[in-house]
Amino acid sequence: MIALIAGQGALPLELCNRLAERPLICAMAGSEPDALDPEITFRLEQFGSFLERLKSAGVQEICLAGAVTRPSIDPSAIDAATLPMVPVLQGALTAGDDGALRAVMQLIEASGFTVRAAHEVAPDLLMAPGVPTRVQPGELDKADALRGAEIVAAMSAADIGQACAVRAGQAIAVETLFGTDWMLETLARRPDGQGGVLVKAPKLGQDRRADLPTIGPETARKAAAAGLSGLVLEAGGVIVLDQEAVIETCDALGLFLWLRAPE
Repeated sequence: MIALIAGQGALPLELCNRLAERPLICAMAGSEPDALDPEITFRLEQFGSFLERLKSAGVQEICLAGAVTRPSIDPSAIDAATLPMVPVLQGALTAGDDGALRAVMQLIEASGFTVRAAHEVAPDLLMAPGVPTRVQPGELDKADALRGAEIVAAMSAADIGQACAVRAGQAIAVETLFGTDWMLETLARRPDGQGGVLVKAPKLGQDRRADLPTIGPETARKAAAAGLSGLVLEAGGVIVLDQEAVIETCDALGLFLWLRAPE
């Protein structure tokens, strides 16, 4: 039996729709999914008890999917089962996204569960290498894509983001804690030219069982509003939600979508 710890965004629902059997839907208080009703809601202060409850329910595998807001820990609310986990949880709350998720997955595995990636449970969330859109990337776009891949790799050391925007070989925006949409909206508010690409890829050395980069149709619309020419995703490393709609949106807005094989 598999449990889905569902966060916000479209991924949890799309993942559930692709599964033959509905998982046990769980959510952390304050980060409940947008379109799913959790059967179990837990506080971080009771994470140990929550895992014990899953074990009693026959759960053997856990999948993490969706965005989660980092809570503050109320020391008075920590229960006995969670108390031994506090040092790891405190470290997770001050780490970058990848570091935080590694810590949480470490606790899950130490409790006897197997952590399954969303794209492992539903492999068709990933797209094959290629350009499925009518518009194809040009030579300048390819150069910007290469530069963007280098920038995302450099960002990995700081564990701060998985995307950037590049125009004429220059980074014009990088993703931070606020996410890709915020980055693109910022570009749209201060238009300083046309062209360039959005590059999105996992961090170097990232544990790909959680927080794999994700896009959907809205990403394409925001990229167009920011004046970009296309989206460059690492093939096999970025989840694409509502794939047909993403391609249709790109075609309608004159963007290319390039699933670029990592070098």
